[in-house]
Amino acid sequence: MQEKTEILIVEDEMIIAANISLELTKLGYEVTGIIPRGEEALIHLKENTPAIVLMDINLKGSIDGIETVEQMQKFCNVPVIYLTANSDEAHFMRAKETHPFAFISKPFKKLDLQRAIELVVSQTNSSTKLEVDSLEKEKDLEVLTDAIFVRHLDSMVKVEIKDIRYIEAERNYCRIFSQEKEYVLVITLKDMEKKLPSKHFMRVHRSFMINLSQIDELGTTHVVISKKVIPVSKSYREKLLQRLQTI
Repeated sequence: MQEKTEILIVEDEMIIAANISLELTKLGYEVTGIIPRGEEALIHLKENTPAIVLMDINLKGSIDGIETVEQMQKFCNVPVIYLTANSDEAHFMRAKETHPFAFISKPFKKLDLQRAIELVVSQTNSSTKLEVDSLEKEKDLEVLTDAIFVRHLDSMVKVEIKDIRYIEAERNYCRIFSQEKEYVLVITLKDMEKKLPSKHFMRVHRSFMINLSQIDELGTTHVVISKKVIPVSKSYREKLLQRLQTI
């Protein structure tokens, strides 16, 4: 028997949450919980990892839905669908930074909810396949003391560590930007972080890792490398300053 897709609902309007839960159950999904506050959702997620989180943006409490997702992404990578009755530009831009799989505006139709979840399940299954593919392509990246070899077309190309500017993640891909070229590898940024020497590289955002020696400008919320503005998350800022003092 095929396992049901598990979904966590984080919604502080209990009537809406109950209706969503009922609709999801009818569609064949398993609701693992209905939680009204972001703080409680974070505790729950540390012990239980669903396949999808339906997150209301305008939660009551000390943190809203967007900040809840930001904190959640520090310890788990669960696809998020935002529910919102407030679609103003400021909320949208904040939410966009967390890379959700979908937005659904309230009040929403049952079909909108169903299609959004089906798309997430489909994309997640594709990502799982990519993860398997990446394991099969472990040899696409070899790390030496002062250089790395990356697969480019049908050969392994040597890239000097000092020439690597930064690395940007796109789901299960990483783009390596060097002084000469750009290389795309099927590998997660988390795995890339494990492989590259921490002496030279540091992760500064969920989607970026930088070569510390390549920083041209340091701002309060970003760094600039070769005219590219790279965001620095709050959780990495202090560590980045400490690392730069030791270089």
